[in-house]
Amino acid sequence: MKTLMIDWQRLVDAGRTCPRCGDTQHEVREAAASLRSALAPLGVQVELREGELSTAEFAAAPLESNRILLQGRTVEDWLGGETGQSACCDVCGPDDCRTVTVDGTTHETIPAELIVRAGLLAAAALLAEEPADPAPCCAPAQAGTTIPIAEVRRVSGRRPPEGAAGDRCC
Repeated sequence: MKTLMIDWQRLVDAGRTCPRCGDTQHEVREAAASLRSALAPLGVQVELREGELSTAEFAAAPLESNRILLQGRTVEDWLGGETGQSACCDVCGPDDCRTVTVDGTTHETIPAELIVRAGLLAAAALLAEEPADPAPCCAPAQAGTTIPIAEVRRVSGRRPPEGAAGDRCC
């Protein structure tokens, strides 16, 4: 089973976060639940990791707050959007917070719909990846067992190995 990783982080100061990050937390959790339902039949599990930035980390890199990564790429990257910034609230202090612009609309709270769209693109890329070390076409067979070539093609989508005799593999 493959895993679609969603990483979201935001500023947390004395247990508080800004309103846009609080709202995005609801949206990212909703999106993760939708993606789990949609991708489970395809053999993809969804893992959501929520991280916290300290005030010192936020001060050093304010645009890292409210950042959502899917398979290591931002929502806006998956969707051809842009990262921006705007003034936020007292929790964030004088620093601007992250915004995301997609399809000409700027979002302070990142909506579940955008996260799901990006998640589906990330899942498609994940499913298209070949295994790093693919097993032979008939790896599930016990040693000495033969598998019909047509079955090898049907189940694995691969050609039988060189040297497969006649209509049998392995």
